[in-house]
Amino acid sequence: MLNRRNVSLALLACAGLVAASACGSGGGSGGPGGADTGTDKPKAEAKKDPYTMLIYAAGVSKEEFDKRFRGTLEKKFPHITFNYQTSGTGNNITDLVTRGEIPDLIRTDIPTLRTGYLDLNLGVDLTPYVTKYKYDLNRFNPVFIQEIKDYTRDGKLYGLPVPPFFPNVLYYNKDLFDKFGVPYPKDGMTWDETYELSKKMTRLDGSKQIRGFSANLTGMLRDNPFSQAILDPEKDGLTDQDKWSKVFSNLKRFYDVPGNEYPKTAAEDMNMFGKGEAALSANLHSVYLIIPPEINWDIVSLPTMDGAPKRVSQRGPAYWSITETSKHKDEAFEVIMEMLKDEIQLEDSKQGIPTTLNNKDIQNALGTEHPIYKTKNMKAVSYYPPTDPTPKRKPGLVDVPLASQQSAVSAAFVDYVSGKADLNTSLRQLDDKLKQLVEAEKSKKK
Repeated sequence: MLNRRNVSLALLACAGLVAASACGSGGGSGGPGGADTGTDKPKAEAKKDPYTMLIYAAGVSKEEFDKRFRGTLEKKFPHITFNYQTSGTGNNITDLVTRGEIPDLIRTDIPTLRTGYLDLNLGVDLTPYVTKYKYDLNRFNPVFIQEIKDYTRDGKLYGLPVPPFFPNVLYYNKDLFDKFGVPYPKDGMTWDETYELSKKMTRLDGSKQIRGFSANLTGMLRDNPFSQAILDPEKDGLTDQDKWSKVFSNLKRFYDVPGNEYPKTAAEDMNMFGKGEAALSANLHSVYLIIPPEINWDIVSLPTMDGAPKRVSQRGPAYWSITETSKHKDEAFEVIMEMLKDEIQLEDSKQGIPTTLNNKDIQNALGTEHPIYKTKNMKAVSYYPPTDPTPKRKPGLVDVPLASQQSAVSAAFVDYVSGKADLNTSLRQLDDKLKQLVEAEKSKKK
């Protein structure tokens, strides 16, 4: 993400979401002569004992949680006091577990599902609750349900997908295109077309070097157009080196353009766009992305690559998960259902937060009530459907945390793009690194 000293692009969804009320059907036909016997009157709901439910979400501020969820939850569940906590020094999930302050609900994600949830013996399969409450999983984009089921390789459902997810798009600086008289990029472009455009936009503006292209490197590699796994699902080492060769070569050519050489760090590359020094930037659509207000930007769909599906690569959503230690699992599931209902996701979408639902009306509402997004081409976010989840390791094979895998692939690409290694050498070294990571994980289990 860009420097947080800049003015924030995103205003998160507003509070005051209205909960759907449950109404009884009162009144009957009455007794003889029209006298009401009282037998048809709705029974008063049994008073529920008050208690506190602890909800934990790493990286999500209390202010965001309160704006998006608290009002609805407190109206729907007046007997529950919602204690919300987020991560921080001494307050990560492992710290809470160590202190015996285990949450009832945790916001998990695929990169940390094992280390921050399953390895702590907190996992709860939500399938029985889906059945019990007749909860319709078809309302979600099937990619997101399949992702979490595939990850554990046992078909269990350890969470339900909560917005946002982070589709990749192509940002462009309108002022730079206007200044140099070059037509804006369009939805549906290929990487080849984007490359030609980046060459036109790489030029000197007086003494200032304008770069034609920049990127969120981690996002472009991890969320690649082939939905390609880094660690092979069936054996130790790098998966399908031919496809990784295409991914590496596609990105490297942009940095081979004179004047658009790869900078010293990935952060520097990503920050170029926010400084007004890059005409194009391949990055996530994220309400947490910070772009200075003086940058006159817009977006188009992420380019597609020959041989790859015409789908948008993305970082998937987070998931609401119940903990094994919770004494209120049924109500925790009801709380999840409430936080994922259409009304809340519609308000999220209006503020620029992509929905995890299939609902087209909610998808089309993206950014419509946000002061900045409503002026942008937000249809670019869903121009293509989300790509399939990356294949997961087969049962019996030791896995490596995704964070470690993406660090390894990013380092290999930097060696290649900076000239420290040729393509074959960088991929061979990546293969060796992944095997080392697997062996390190095996040694932890001895």
